[in-house]
Amino acid sequence: MSRVAYVNGAYVPLRGAGVSIMDRGFQFADSIYEVWAIRGGRLFDVDEHMARLQRSLAELRITPPMGEASLMAVIRETIRRNRVHDGIVYVQVSRGAANRDHVFPPPRTPPTLIVTAKNLDQRAIAARASAGIKVTSTAETRWARRDIKTVNLLPNVLARQGAKEQGAFEAWFVDGGGHVTEGASSNAWIVDASGVLRTRALSKDILHGVTRGAILRLAQERQMKIEERPFTLAEAKEAREAFITAASNAATAVVEIDGVRIGDGKPGPVTEALRAAYLGA
Repeated sequence: MSRVAYVNGAYVPLRGAGVSIMDRGFQFADSIYEVWAIRGGRLFDVDEHMARLQRSLAELRITPPMGEASLMAVIRETIRRNRVHDGIVYVQVSRGAANRDHVFPPPRTPPTLIVTAKNLDQRAIAARASAGIKVTSTAETRWARRDIKTVNLLPNVLARQGAKEQGAFEAWFVDGGGHVTEGASSNAWIVDASGVLRTRALSKDILHGVTRGAILRLAQERQMKIEERPFTLAEAKEAREAFITAASNAATAVVEIDGVRIGDGKPGPVTEALRAAYLGA
């Protein structure tokens, strides 16, 4: 079946979908995006993802392309047309197409809205979670507003590519103080040497991960020892467990960082418990 995309008011074949070469998302990365996970035909964390999308638009002063109810209708129709049962739906909004100029275009310029959806290989995701992943570290080189989910992802792309070339799945950014900020496409967690579950507190330094928030709430409900504070790369390498969270990789164990085995080199009990709880297993 041919995939379908929603582009500025029309459902069109993905293969021929496109926007203007003058679109500011293409010219300046003047654009935000959001990703919902779909599992068993159900959208996960619906309201939280919508709230983050609206926050990103507000932070960049991009006019919402439509109301939330209308956007959700488009999202669900895109999912239906693509027959997605287990996968993701991707929403991107740019400031629109205009003559190339660094300053904002006239207020009447309509924003660009794109929605796509696809199934993901669930066997591969499950196998990755079962075995755990390898992570590499890299210096933090991104801009200072990483809390906004923009398409300005070149440092993330280079980090993930570098990780792949070293046989790893993800890369963790490390700031000037030696502390891990987050992954190239995920939030970072450890169960430290004393058994405390740790992840960096929300700030402008990291993306406010929706899955991160859900996992944190599950850990609190289970009365786990939790600290929202930075951990160093050295602490991560000495941790009992480490894992990542993202819409498409819920609580996936990290079993190796920069060639150093974490714990016994297998997904740990805290990671496994939180993953199962989130997925409803």
